[in-house]
Amino acid sequence: MPHLKEIAFMDAMAQAELIRKKEVTPLELVDAAIDRIERLNPQLNAVITPMYEQAREEAKGELPQGPFTGVPFLLKDIGAMAKDAPMALGNRVLKGVFKPDHDSELTVRLRKAGFIILGKTNTPEFGALPTTEPLAFGPTHNPWDLERTPGGSSGGAAAAVASRMIAAAHGNDGGGSIRIPASCCGVFGLKPTRARNPAGPDFGDMLSGLIAEHALTMSVRDSAAILDATSGPDIGDPYWAPPNARPFLEEVGANPGKLRIAVDITTHLEEDPHPDCIKAVEHTVNLCRELGHEVKEASVESTIKPLDLLRAFDTLWTSNAANTVGAIAGMAKIEPSTEFFEPLTMAMYEMGKKQSASDYMRAVTLIQRFSREMARFFMGCDVLLTPTLGEPPVKLGELDASGENPMEAWKRMGRFTPYTAKFNATGQPAMSIPLYWNGQNLPIGSHFVGRFGDEATLFRLAAQLEKACPWADRLPPVCA
Repeated sequence: MPHLKEIAFMDAMAQAELIRKKEVTPLELVDAAIDRIERLNPQLNAVITPMYEQAREEAKGELPQGPFTGVPFLLKDIGAMAKDAPMALGNRVLKGVFKPDHDSELTVRLRKAGFIILGKTNTPEFGALPTTEPLAFGPTHNPWDLERTPGGSSGGAAAAVASRMIAAAHGNDGGGSIRIPASCCGVFGLKPTRARNPAGPDFGDMLSGLIAEHALTMSVRDSAAILDATSGPDIGDPYWAPPNARPFLEEVGANPGKLRIAVDITTHLEEDPHPDCIKAVEHTVNLCRELGHEVKEASVESTIKPLDLLRAFDTLWTSNAANTVGAIAGMAKIEPSTEFFEPLTMAMYEMGKKQSASDYMRAVTLIQRFSREMARFFMGCDVLLTPTLGEPPVKLGELDASGENPMEAWKRMGRFTPYTAKFNATGQPAMSIPLYWNGQNLPIGSHFVGRFGDEATLFRLAAQLEKACPWADRLPPVCA
């Protein structure tokens, strides 16, 4: 039997296999993961809500028979709800007060897959930022450099996986919130096609389809197997993604063939991407060519001005902020203010209150038009490659939005994350793969985008790259 310390460096599928072979028990895995969290979390602040006793009781009992039976897992503290577990969404009003009375459908499916939920991970308030520094819980630190951001909004999840507290953790992505922290922390992060995973029973979709639920993982195969376990329409869904031809796990290791890969590093900003992000793409281009793919530079042209697309995106996000803050304030019987909500949230709330119904509909129409243009671009290629981020992980505090002019920080965040959000607008699957580390030993992700509904091609390519340039043995200084 492998030593429990060795198991920390196995992916979730390998851990599940040990349980099936009775070489280790679910309780032993749970206790070992809890021990790692308790040792590492004081440095990282990745896990904010322990659910240890419940997890231990589940591990001792009869577990569902699924692909991950007995494997420990963490939920991000926004999105997927767990019955009776505290849920704060990174907010001071909800902290220690709100406990859902039911599981989200995604949580139901994760449990049916056999995962044992150990706790909840840190997130910025309402998941709005590409860094994880909520006033309610304090910042999460990057295990590669404790002074730097782990990204956001799934920063707690990414830090937990990168440090090997856990092999896989739930995340969601409304503007890059899986892919950004995956890049910052050197793990694999895929945003699935819009409506691939369910948002019910509480939502039909979220932010008019911008938000996608999935996970951050050590390995490509874990991501594929988790998506197999969770994807598919739920009762009452307003729409769902095109069905996959075969299980996603069967795509891992399958020959991707000779792919046509378009490369575009333009940011449509005044600033060019950081040289390290360009070097990461160049490294990935060379790797893809060595694997036999056709790689060409291409510019994603659009009739829609980048600033207009950004304004449409902001209309959706600020309208959502107005709705969320208003609902929480009404529930708590308080007046919205910076006493209860962070300055950026309040600024977005005030902007959102000024949006009209026609403003919202115009934004949705423009985003949908952009999606059609992007779909036509992909008639000429199979995959698009860009940097995941415009910069390496920045120092904690550099994206601080708690000052007098939080919208300036919002603009600063655009330089950090110029690539990811447009593919939330289009609903296409996209992934960040950790293939490059800079001179400071910081991971720099490469961002691949597939056609709508075509996670299969991404999984085939990701697995090929993982084999050619493995990353699982690249471990950060703060690690199990």
